[in-house]
Amino acid sequence: MTTPSPTSGWSSFWNRGGWWRAVLVAVVYLALYLAGGQLVGALFGDQVDSEDLFATPQSVIFGLFLPLAIGAVVLIAFVASLHWFPALFARQPIGGRWWMWLAPVAVVAAIVLRLLGIDYASYAAGVVAITFVSGLLVGFVEEILTRGIAVKMLRDAGKSEWVVMVVSSLIFGLLHASNILSGQEIATVALTVVFAFGFGICMYLTLRATGNLTWPMLIHGLYDPTLFLATGGIDEVHSGPQSELLTLAGPSNMIFILIAIVGLIFVRGRVQRSQT
Repeated sequence: MTTPSPTSGWSSFWNRGGWWRAVLVAVVYLALYLAGGQLVGALFGDQVDSEDLFATPQSVIFGLFLPLAIGAVVLIAFVASLHWFPALFARQPIGGRWWMWLAPVAVVAAIVLRLLGIDYASYAAGVVAITFVSGLLVGFVEEILTRGIAVKMLRDAGKSEWVVMVVSSLIFGLLHASNILSGQEIATVALTVVFAFGFGICMYLTLRATGNLTWPMLIHGLYDPTLFLATGGIDEVHSGPQSELLTLAGPSNMIFILIAIVGLIFVRGRVQRSQT
C-alpha cells in the first residue's frame, strides 16, 4: 500500500480553485507585469520609440518583448510550483461541439488575410520577426493565464462550463483595462475590453474544439502580431489607405462578438471536480 504524498499549504490553497483565486492570480500577474514594464522602461526607456513602438527592433524588444518575457517567467514559476503543467496541457476533460469550430476558423481567416495584406516593406529590418516572436509570447502568457490557470481553477471549484467561459473571458477582457494607464481614452479602453471579452470567448471555444491549450496559444500568438503590423500599433485602429485584404479582415472583431454571443447562448456542461 502506498501513502499519498502530503500536499503543501501553498498547493492546497490554489488547488481549491474558485473565481476569486483566478482573479487574484490575474491581478498579481498584472501588477508584476506592469512593474516589470516600469523597470524595463527605467533601464532601457531610451531604446523605445514613444511615438511608434514598431519603429525599430530595439523598440519592440524593450517595449514589448522584454516585459512579456518577465510576465512569462512569473507564470511559468507559478504553474511549476503547483506542478500544473501536465494538467494544463493534457487533453481537455470535456469535448467540443461542431459549431465551436467557427471560432478558430474565423480567427485563422483574419490571420491569413493580414499575413497576405501587411505592408512588410514599411517596417525596418528585424521588426517583423521580433514582433512575431513577441506575439507568440503574448499567446503563451495570456492563454496560460486565462484559458489555462483560470479555466482550471474554475473547473476545480465545480463551476459550469458557461461560468468557466464567461469568468475566464471577463478576466481576459479586464486585463486590457490596464491600457488606460498608458493614456488611452476611457471610451477606447472600454471598447477594447468588450472586444477582448468576445475574443476571449472565441479562444475558450477554440480550447474546447481543439481539445488542447496549445492551439489557442498558437492562434492567439499569430493573431496579435498580424494585428499589430496591420494597424501599426497595439489596440489601435488603422487610419489611411490599406490593402483590400486588410479591409476584408477589418470586420473580424464584430464576427468574434457574434460568435461569442452564440457561445453565450449554447455553451453547456460541467467538468467533474478535480481531486488534485
